[in-house]
Amino acid sequence: MRKTQITIDVELDENHIPEVMTWNAQDGGVEKEETKAVMISVWDEKAAEALRIDLWTKDMPVDQMKMFMHQIFVSMGNTYQRATGEEDVAEWIEQMAEEFAIKSAIKM
Repeated sequence: MRKTQITIDVELDENHIPEVMTWNAQDGGVEKEETKAVMISVWDEKAAEALRIDLWTKDMPVDQMKMFMHQIFVSMGNTYQRATGEEDVAEWIEQMAEEFAIKSAIKM
């Protein structure tokens, strides 16, 4: 069996707000790559629920957060399609992502 590791390092200010975040992925050749936002979801099989960690630095611009969220919605549709094969639901998620982009003023 082979193991690999993905890590996220978070530097906090005096109020415990993230100031600097970096991530590392051994197999991806990523080392101390700075990022402004991270969203991680894991499946808790026992509780049958998703557990999340959502972090962003205090200097993450709102317009970039909107784009980040939009891209997450789009990728959720892609992931859903690959995981379930349900193209109709995946298309609905993609449509919702496009509606989000319009409502959040990412796209006009």
